[in-house]
Amino acid sequence: MKTSITKTTTAWNSINWAKVQRVVFKLQKRIYQASLSGQNAKARNLQKLLVKSYYAKLLAIRRVTQDNQGKKTAGVDGIKSITPKQRLELVENLSKYQKVKPLRRKWIPKPNGEKRPLGIPTIQDRVRQALVKSALEPQWEARFEGKSYGFRPGRSAHDAMSRIFQSINHGEYFILDADISKCFDQINHDYLLSKIDCPSIIKAQIRQWLKAGVMDNGRFEATEAGTPQGGVISPLLANIALDGILMTETGLIGVQGKEHQMRFPNE
Repeated sequence: MKTSITKTTTAWNSINWAKVQRVVFKLQKRIYQASLSGQNAKARNLQKLLVKSYYAKLLAIRRVTQDNQGKKTAGVDGIKSITPKQRLELVENLSKYQKVKPLRRKWIPKPNGEKRPLGIPTIQDRVRQALVKSALEPQWEARFEGKSYGFRPGRSAHDAMSRIFQSINHGEYFILDADISKCFDQINHDYLLSKIDCPSIIKAQIRQWLKAGVMDNGRFEATEAGTPQGGVISPLLANIALDGILMTETGLIGVQGKEHQMRFPNE
């Protein structure tokens, strides 16, 4: 038994991760380029390839079970971690249908004394979300407005601050700080799904995650709106829902001079 475990661990640790990342990135780059050039059908076909890719599955498992900061956070099944053998088995299981499990509610204290609810999926659901995210993100990075800085690869609060300083470098200025209250919790599912242009099998999976419900102290609560904070794919879904919100008005009433807008999360 010990020899078998050692071999499995060695097999997982001997994976050429540089090659895995390179192959996945190349496919993501093709999705990005297809989306950028308006070749939506091609982008969808490439997304199908990515979610079926052995390398993409390996990378999703590694990110969730080893790289992620919350890698040892359990879902409703109580499982906090999986062995190298279970990781390799999960690669095969990702090709099979798996009913989505409800989220585990976890309350996180906020600086103002209030508590913020997190919805924690199981490890397997988090891996599936990471896999779908890897297919959706390059498509939407080609579409997202340039003034959005939150939860995006290669962008940070420092970039948003730099943009602000550039905007106010000359002349008089006013800054309006507006907050979308309980943004993650209030997103309309139908509206969000109507914006997502992806293969039907991926959209059906996203719908299941949105409707999975939450277990809070043994009590099940249905989720009719929102995308729970705690899910791997939730920040991306929130960005998709909010994309274009800064462009709904061409200008602010009563404002004279040049106007700059940007969006960044406060938590």
